[in-house]
Amino acid sequence: MDKVICSVVVVNFNGGKLLTECVDSVLKSNVPVQVLVSDNNSSDGSINLLNSQVLESRLQVVMNDRNLGFAQGVNNVVPLARGEFILFLNPDCVIQPDIIKEMIGKIEKRSDVGMAGCLILNLDGSEQAGCRRRVPTPWRTMVRVLHLPSLFPKHPRFQDIALSKEPLPNGDIEVEAISGAFMLVRREALEDVGLLDEHYFLHCEDLDWCMRFRKRGWKILFVPDVEISHAKGECSHSRPVRVEWHKHKGMIRFYRKFFRHQYPLPLMLLVMITVWMRFTAIAVHHSFRRVFF
Repeated sequence: MDKVICSVVVVNFNGGKLLTECVDSVLKSNVPVQVLVSDNNSSDGSINLLNSQVLESRLQVVMNDRNLGFAQGVNNVVPLARGEFILFLNPDCVIQPDIIKEMIGKIEKRSDVGMAGCLILNLDGSEQAGCRRRVPTPWRTMVRVLHLPSLFPKHPRFQDIALSKEPLPNGDIEVEAISGAFMLVRREALEDVGLLDEHYFLHCEDLDWCMRFRKRGWKILFVPDVEISHAKGECSHSRPVRVEWHKHKGMIRFYRKFFRHQYPLPLMLLVMITVWMRFTAIAVHHSFRRVFF
């Protein structure tokens, strides 16, 4: 059996041709890779297209009998991973051949780094908001909702969650959280921290994992001089309200799981009410667009 340096896990749900483009880019990597695609019962022919276009022994597709969500879709195939490192990659991402090798080199320089992310770009070349961020604590959430960072841009108590609004650092830096679209994880750290929390269906499981990594003493690294492109939302644009439902539900779980004993009950209740009000506003907006446009 060939040696694998990095196992790449891709969870697919109706990814279309983007899935094939993603897998093809990974297989061109200049380090030995294994690609594990966990398919959540896609109905768009994306797996048939992948199997017809990519004939590779390094590719293994696991067909789930229903849409398990992201976390469970990941967890289902992690036991098959043989690499010293595991890259969790969204199916609407494309990487260059040297990306994985460069990122592994960054992690290997520091034994305390358990996870690393790179600069993730939108298709227009702008930085994607979630690729480096602060953890959205209840306080920070309220600060953001009230637009306080714009009123007090230099005050440490009113910092924005998204670090993308700040200049890129000159070198690698430790951050509180990175994006689940590209998470390169040291196997030793994964085995120490454990798998993703399957109570999240879609969104926030990456924030949860970052919290758990840091609680176990593992550092999270952001690497600004390594970049990938991510067609964010392309695999979920057909069902925006459902996606938003799971996103906001995940936010509620995240707050309750990590912060319910750290903040007074009135603030927690206010944050949760704000989350559901935000979801309602977004759902109404999408419904309006569907009816009138």
